Amino acid sequence: MKYAYFKGKIVPFEQATISIMTHAFNYGTGVFEGVRGYYNTEQEQMYILKLKEHYQRLLLSSKALHIKVDETLSDLIAITIELVRKNGYKKDVYIRPLAYKSEEKIGLGLHGIEDDVAIYLAPFGNYLDVSAGIKVCISKYRRISEHSMPAGAKLTGTYFNSSLAKAEAIGKGYVEAITLSHKGNVAEGSGENIFMVKNGKLITPPLSDDILPGITRQVIMGLAKKELGIVTLQKSFKPAALYKADELFFCGTGAQISPIIQVEKRKIGNGKIGPITAKLQEIYFKAVRGEIPKYRKWLTPV
Repeated sequence: MKYAYFKGKIVPFEQATISIMTHAFNYGTGVFEGVRGYYNTEQEQMYILKLKEHYQRLLLSSKALHIKVDETLSDLIAITIELVRKNGYKKDVYIRPLAYKSEEKIGLGLHGIEDDVAIYLAPFGNYLDVSAGIKVCISKYRRISEHSMPAGAKLTGTYFNSSLAKAEAIGKGYVEAITLSHKGNVAEGSGENIFMVKNGKLITPPLSDDILPGITRQVIMGLAKKELGIVTLQKSFKPAALYKADELFFCGTGAQISPIIQVEKRKIGNGKIGPITAKLQEIYFKAVRGEIPKYRKWLTPV
């Protein structure tokens, strides 16, 4: 990590620091995004995936938390491109923009408190095993419902929920956890959207089941329809349905497309990556590295 965007300018990374009194640090009053940059070694080209869409969601999340962002959408895109260029990594990266309550202030509230934006990036490979598949548990922790937080917003303060689920999974010897909605339906992983394949159909929970409207989730639904002729059903289902699935996978900026081969003690399908998941993986990884011309509209080259 060489440079970051902090206090309105690009600075050496070590200068991008906050006080322990910062409001967002104490009260979780911040919003964020995770954005992938994929480096194509043959083309010697970095591609940032869905950059505009991520910043559009960041700005919506900011409004939900009464955070004023001075930078426009165009500003944020331009700053990120310059930051990626200046850092000069020739490998995949993860970009983390944050908008947060930056004032050094003790006391709850959202109005009348200073705001700021920070952006940094770091080299980042596979967050989960996308080649062999992962084993997961069902978490005892429920997703925070839309009645307790702004629906669809990506808030720093709510991710303790996902961290608890992740810690629970690791403590039990699993890699990840599946969380349930406040209604008891399958919701997400600990930070990733989930898809189920059953009898050739692709199923994912609806937004009403306390899930984040994932950008990668939309990409997967689009690829499934255009490339495989599969229309995704958005419908609620209970944990018992997981055990009867032919295939399962997580998706997200971090997870990408991560096959799930076991839930608790039960294998999914034959305990290996299923054909639909494998095909979606193949298409996705080619698309995000700029190898499929019709999907280059998703990508911002640097």
